[in-house]
This record gives sequence, structure tokens and C-alpha cells, in this order.
Amino acid sequence: MISTREVRDIIERGEVIEEYAEDPRGLSCLLYGKTRQGRVLHVVCAPKIDHLVVVTAYVPSLIEWERDYRTRRRGGRGV
Repeated sequence: MISTREVRDIIERGEVIEEYAEDPRGLSCLLYGKTRQGRVLHVVCAPKIDHLVVVTAYVPSLIEWERDYRTRRRGGRGV
């Protein structure tokens, strides 16, 4: 489970590691960050004029990501 507080932590303090200008949902981005408890999370969000849409939040896997959790492994799939 990922709590609302954890998602907020990433949105407030995380860093953009991928941008998706061509996303069919509209401009969106992937944020990387660590929660206050040190848990690594990824959050995909899409900024709108008057709000922010949180598309998904997940714990990244070393199958798809390098150990820094910022670099996608070759052959990794996109959002």
C-alpha cells in the first residue's frame, strides 16, 4: 500500500526523471523520490490548469530500473 502522505512527499520533494510530452492523456511526467521514511517511490502525474492529476504511484523494480531508480534499464517499457 502507498499512502496519500507518501505520494505527497514525492510530489513535494521528488525530482522529474522522465517527461511524456506525447502522452495521450496529455503532458505528464515521472517523479522519483524517497518518502520521509526513506521508501523509494515513483509517481506519474499530469499538471492541469487548476489541479494535478496523479496517474499512478508505485515502488520501482530493479527488473526495470537501475539501482539508482532514476535510470530505466535497456529494453524497459515506458508508461
